[in-house]
Amino acid sequence: MNTVPGRTTRTTLTTRATLAIHEVFDGKRRAARSFLLFAGPAVIASIAYMDPGNFATNIQAGARFGYSLLWVVLLANLVAMLFQALSAKLGIVTGRNLAELCREQFPRPAVIAMWAVSEVAAMATDLAEFLGGAIALSLLFQLPLLSGMAVTAILTYSILLFEKGGFRPMEIVIATLVGMIGLCYLAEMFIAPVAWGQAAWHTVVPSLPGAAGLTISVGIVGATVMPHAIYLHSGLTQARTPARNARERHLLVRFSHFEVVAALAVAGLVNMAMVIMASSAFHAGHRDVAEIATAYHTLTPLLGASAAAIFLVSLICSGISSSVVGTMAGQMIMQGFVGFRIPVWLRRLVTMAPAFVVVALGVNATEALVMSQVVLSFALPIPMIAVVLFTRRKDIMGEFVNSRLTDGVAIVATVAILVLNLVLLMQTFGVALPGLAD
Repeated sequence: MNTVPGRTTRTTLTTRATLAIHEVFDGKRRAARSFLLFAGPAVIASIAYMDPGNFATNIQAGARFGYSLLWVVLLANLVAMLFQALSAKLGIVTGRNLAELCREQFPRPAVIAMWAVSEVAAMATDLAEFLGGAIALSLLFQLPLLSGMAVTAILTYSILLFEKGGFRPMEIVIATLVGMIGLCYLAEMFIAPVAWGQAAWHTVVPSLPGAAGLTISVGIVGATVMPHAIYLHSGLTQARTPARNARERHLLVRFSHFEVVAALAVAGLVNMAMVIMASSAFHAGHRDVAEIATAYHTLTPLLGASAAAIFLVSLICSGISSSVVGTMAGQMIMQGFVGFRIPVWLRRLVTMAPAFVVVALGVNATEALVMSQVVLSFALPIPMIAVVLFTRRKDIMGEFVNSRLTDGVAIVATVAILVLNLVLLMQTFGVALPGLAD
């Protein structure tokens, strides 16, 4: 058993794996060849960056604006790498997750408010994940949307049962689904007629095509840098591999940083591939493509039935896996902020209820996906601010406290998100902004 301040948790790795990790710590195994022993948390967190909300915003970005918003995807992914790395480090060093530290360090009213906002964000997250998987299943197998939602719910709950065996089985399942999403978009890149020169140019040269481009850009940020993933990552690392001293913690942090960069680089490439595919297929003559169903039906005559089927398979993998991870994050957030858990089946029921309401009311599913990402972008600054506050405090982090450079970049990124949200709020209420008129 691993002792964590305030509670006890069971070991999440097998005895064999734990012994092998300690051999790395003791220098009996080469660390570079033992990376897979430490891999897992960032892989699980990375699925949040390839969820159906990304599909919805990236399809709209590519179809309407071509390659011009690729730089937003890249920038959002770099910000995500920074904050996931900080969250993972927080868990490794303190043995507590971000929500638990918030409960310990902040006044009770602030904790309740943070929990409430986080629960709303969890519902917005699950709306995107659950609807995305259901839409893909209904299109691929010609099912009613409600039937697709029921199948998604059953598959999600079945995968969640793997967690009873510890993190390792869940990490393997999620890694397999991540690999399938990556392979699907690798195949799409060979099918779509990509203008690689333009894609490369817009990846590094910023441009913002009006107010509509700003809305989609904020949606991309909301879909890429995920509040629940920041909370979750600290929980995945807090007791996964117990370190016996500061030297071992340094090694764990180094492995964690490497895994974050690798896992989120894959997620970033998948997101860029989504925009590139949508731009290549739709921008020239189908700029009005804004829905997942429309994208699927339009892909068939443009790029062939195989491209359309691959698109749906990747969306199914995304919806199911991200819904699983969202449920895990929701449990961790609730336990951290208010100190209690609810059964997994009840958690799934509560968080997927808004998706059923959306369908019952006849709301456009893809539009709901995009708006859910905008909601997430407003919830995002809370965990960002919290993780920066904690990782820059020497009394919490000791020698692992952020460097001045890391601190500065993290603060700038957080302020940038706040400014983007403020601009979007002003735009929503009809305040004219210079240079952003459509």
